Amino acid sequence: MADAAVRCLRDGRLDGEHAPALAVQGSLHCCPLAARAMLHLAAAVASNAAAGKAQARGLVVVAFDRSPEVYLDFMRRSGLDSNALGRCVRILDCYSDPLGWKQNIRSQSHQEDSGTPCSTNKDNITIFRSVKDVDKLLCSIIDLGRGFEGESKTYFSVAVDSISSMLRHASLQSISGLLSNLRSHDQISSILWLIHSDLHEPKFSRAFECLSTMVACVEPEGVDSVYGEDRMGNISFLEHNYSKAKFHVRLKRRNGRVKHLYEELRVEGYEVKFLSASSLSMEVNQSLLPKVQFNLELSEKERTDRANVVLPFEHQGKGEPIRIYDGRRSLPEAQQDPDLTKTALLDETKAPKSATAKGEIHYIRDSDDERPDSDEDPDDDLDI
Repeated sequence: MADAAVRCLRDGRLDGEHAPALAVQGSLHCCPLAARAMLHLAAAVASNAAAGKAQARGLVVVAFDRSPEVYLDFMRRSGLDSNALGRCVRILDCYSDPLGWKQNIRSQSHQEDSGTPCSTNKDNITIFRSVKDVDKLLCSIIDLGRGFEGESKTYFSVAVDSISSMLRHASLQSISGLLSNLRSHDQISSILWLIHSDLHEPKFSRAFECLSTMVACVEPEGVDSVYGEDRMGNISFLEHNYSKAKFHVRLKRRNGRVKHLYEELRVEGYEVKFLSASSLSMEVNQSLLPKVQFNLELSEKERTDRANVVLPFEHQGKGEPIRIYDGRRSLPEAQQDPDLTKTALLDETKAPKSATAKGEIHYIRDSDDERPDSDEDPDDDLDI
């Protein structure tokens, strides 16, 4: 669920471990709500940092797909005031002028040095103009994160929006190295990123899944009939998928276990809500069962019959003396049989009375031809 993912991002890293990472996967064509989910998660991380509930002191947003004002406006609507935004949020603007073309066209060399890849137009917004240089991008993110106020060691979180836009300017290996360096940096508490999986080959999405500890998939609620499937209800395809979506979260625990969670994502105006779907999660669990020719579950009558079966070694109870069947005649039955009782009494009279019981072993040879303690091979006469 979204709350579980936010808690993991809030708690941050442990000593000796990499920072937890959340990969938000969406479909740009079928489900545009992945971007709204990314805005909601980034605002939740910033709110926890501003309230002092998180390990991180602030959030650095690397904005490729949206203007920094979109993030600031969404966070204001989420309850963060101007003071909290200025204290806990830094935005690296890779959207306004990613390659520095606007700066060259305006020829503002007297105001800004054209050789520098970064410039600042607001207190918490820094324009980055060299997105092809991944090393400079890493240094700029670290520098912004070190600017947060805090005692002793200052942690900060990073949100990258989005990996799909970064792949237009840099290779898969360089971006994977960037995320690995961010996760292993000792001041980064957590990291999250957005990727549109339908724009890339499956190997690209799998590569970034391996770098994450959590994967959130935003899938469309309705399916377009162009792909050969029916639409849901009478709502149009675009209207339905701009308001509702399926939100699947896969959490990788430290002990190696994987937990699957499911919620319904709804957008109402500027609000993003996550609703639990217990009935639909039951359908998801049923779909995981293998498809076989026989029934794997018992009917109500079969469950009742199985519960009424008396096992041979089971304690019966029911107010009577408990008897456990062990293959021999029980003591009350032996006492009722006079022959068995008489035999037991004779054995007791014949047995020698001694302080300590002694045991004996009697050996009877098969024939007189057999010598005592013979060590001959019994198969010695065979032609082997």
